[in-house]
Amino acid sequence: MLSGHSRATVQRILHYWLEHPPRSRVHCSQCQYVVFDGTFLHRRSGMYAALDGKTHHLIYGAYGVNEGPRDLLSFCQGLKQQGLNPKSATIDGNPHVFRTLLLLWPAIIVQRCLVHVQRQGLSWCRQHPKRADARQLRRIFLMVLQIRSQQQRRQFERTFRRWDNRYGSQLAQFKERAWVSNDLQRARSMLMNALPFMFGYLDDSNIPRSTNALEGYFSRLKLRYRQHRGLSKRHRLNYFRWYFYLCPR
Repeated sequence: MLSGHSRATVQRILHYWLEHPPRSRVHCSQCQYVVFDGTFLHRRSGMYAALDGKTHHLIYGAYGVNEGPRDLLSFCQGLKQQGLNPKSATIDGNPHVFRTLLLLWPAIIVQRCLVHVQRQGLSWCRQHPKRADARQLRRIFLMVLQIRSQQQRRQFERTFRRWDNRYGSQLAQFKERAWVSNDLQRARSMLMNALPFMFGYLDDSNIPRSTNALEGYFSRLKLRYRQHRGLSKRHRLNYFRWYFYLCPR
């Protein structure tokens, strides 16, 4: 063994620390720009975390959190009790997260993750659409990550309004149960709902425009966890407690 200890000794050491998890730490006293996101590990069981959008340090992470209203409210209430009072929150499209944040922090600026908006929109429009409405909407979604100024924002909104004036009403009334039409309806609805919350970063450059930093943290966590997939449920929970404690970045 590289440690100089026998395998049995190493296993005893690991077992000891998995039986004695650290006390959770919450680092939120100075955090104003927060990224919230979750990920799945085992079927519907996963984890949820909050990340400082400026330093990319983990504020708090928890394993076994379902991204439903009850768990999210408990997660965010715990952060608020620890002093978290963010100016902005960057989130994906989960409506439960949105409602929970506005319930606890009514003045918060909600920033929709632009990567999620673009990725989902392009998926619904297809890679090589044949319909004119789908082709034009796909071009609009390709513009999302290129917006760097209020002028570009206004141009983007005008372009979408023109598309919606031409295709939106007839698309909303379309009764055919075809996949393409249904997905275009979803793409249109998503963009209309997201628009008021897509461009907070233009007024404050400290607001992250995507959840990429937290998704990168989850990717590193999963890579490490693959080496320990035989853990019991209890030890798995304590493993993640140790990971969040020792690896804040």
